Parts: sequence; C-alpha cells; structure tokens
Amino acid sequence: MATLYTSKDANIKKTWLLMTVFFIFVIAVGWGISWYMGSSIILYIAVGIAILMNIFSYWYSDKLVVKMTGAKPAPNEGRYEELHNIVENLAITAGLPKPRVYVIQDQGPNAFATGRNPEHALITVTTGLLDLLERVELEGVIAHEMSHIKNRDILIGTVAVVLAGFIAILADIFIRMSIFGIGGDNDNKSGWIMIIGIILAILAPLAAKMIQLAVSRKREFLADSSGALLTRYPEGLASALEKISGKGEMKKAGYSTAHLFIVNPFGGKKSFTKFFMTHPPVEERIKALKTQA
Repeated sequence: MATLYTSKDANIKKTWLLMTVFFIFVIAVGWGISWYMGSSIILYIAVGIAILMNIFSYWYSDKLVVKMTGAKPAPNEGRYEELHNIVENLAITAGLPKPRVYVIQDQGPNAFATGRNPEHALITVTTGLLDLLERVELEGVIAHEMSHIKNRDILIGTVAVVLAGFIAILADIFIRMSIFGIGGDNDNKSGWIMIIGIILAILAPLAAKMIQLAVSRKREFLADSSGALLTRYPEGLASALEKISGKGEMKKAGYSTAHLFIVNPFGGKKSFTKFFMTHPPVEERIKALKTQA
C-alpha cells in the first residue's frame, strides 16, 4: 500500500510542476512577443492568460472533458441502475465519496475517470462497454477507474487535457496573425511571426504528446493492480481488458483526451513507436494481472 500513497503524492507534485512549467512557458512567449513588437501590454496579457488557464484547468477542466467526449449524466434507473450500484459499492470499499456517473452513447467499449479530487470526481463509461461486459468484468473496469481517483491520477490527467489543447491554440494564433498581418508594420516582422507560427504548429502536437506522457503509463499498471485489490478478483479486469482490447475505438475520440481512457480510444490503431503510446500494451497489463491472481 505504500506504493499507492507514494504514487498519490508524486501525482500531486507532478500536477503542480506541470502547471508551473506551463505558467512560465506562456509568460516567456508573451515576453518574447512584447519585446519583438515593442508593446509591454502583450506581456501583461500573457501573464493574465497564464493565470486564468491554470485556474481554469484546475477548477473546470472536468466540465471541458465531459463536453469534449459528449458524456451525459447516467440516470439511476433502468439499464444504468446496476452501474450505479457497482460504483457505490466500490466507492464504499475504497473509502471514497461516490463519484458522479456519466455515460457516452458510443459502441466503442471504453471508460475514464476525471475531476480535480475525489470529492469532485466522475466516472464515465460507454454504452458499448455496458453491452459487452459481464458484471464481474464491469466491476473490474470501475475498480480501475476508482483507483485512478484514489491515486489522484485524475487531476494531472485532466489538467493535461487543457494545457495540451492551449498549446495548439497558441500555434493557431500565430498562424492567423501572420496571415492577416496583425501586429506587424513591415514584411520582415510578419515573416518572423509566420516562422514562429509554423514552428509552434509543428511542435504543438509533439508538446501535447509529451504532456500526456508526463502523466506516465505506469499509472495504468498501478490502477490495474490497486483496482484488483478493491475487487479481490484480478481475473475480472483481465477478462474485461481481453474483451475490449482493440475494440475501444470511439466516434468522438480526440488526441487531447486519449490518455484518460482505460484503453486506446482509437481501437487497434497504434502509434509508430511504443514510446509514443499513451497506454501500455494490453497484453502486458493482462499478464501483470494474472500474476497477481
């Protein structure tokens, strides 16, 4: 159990580090633009943006994730009654408040947890997951997501969504400034803005991926392990992973939220190297669970 507490503390520190680096990065960009354009007001704007984005990423990123994934609150009745019961029972076992329960109308079997802390957490599953899994398998998946909440993985994972997205927005602003000639009184200045925009446009996806990797794939192994401790039945999650492996492709999957899901939301599509995968190979996760059984 010491590993779980160590991971929780490390995740909290990592979140603050990520937000601090982002704060410094935005101010540095603002200072560079203000120096180049001879207008100090741009630096003040950059400071304001950095502060507001950090506040937003902490307090409201879960709402943004829900909006981006198309998740809706699951009523505590009908086909979702059993889901609510599983979430409530596992929350009691984990010593956590019951998370809000959301559902995505999508046949790709998948799930994720988000929120800034256990008191403001939510667990989301797809209708495809509910259709595919047996109860013990669904319990394994929910226990996995509950472990993310307990280990405080959800905060850094959710913050990463906002910060990675903002990097892409910043690149787009530079491109538009160069196209419409904003902020430049000569062709040379406009040309430099275009160059900066192109560089950021190239680096933005890589930076976003590196932010996601900063969350660390190790958290998935830890959530699998601690989730199995919650249910005391590792075979349930192992069986669930076998069923959904390569089938988790979702219609509304996005690269900025991909690292939140229990399996790759792009289904069988894999990155060109193992290093850039946001999830560890399912085969390795299943093997680890079976040794825990």
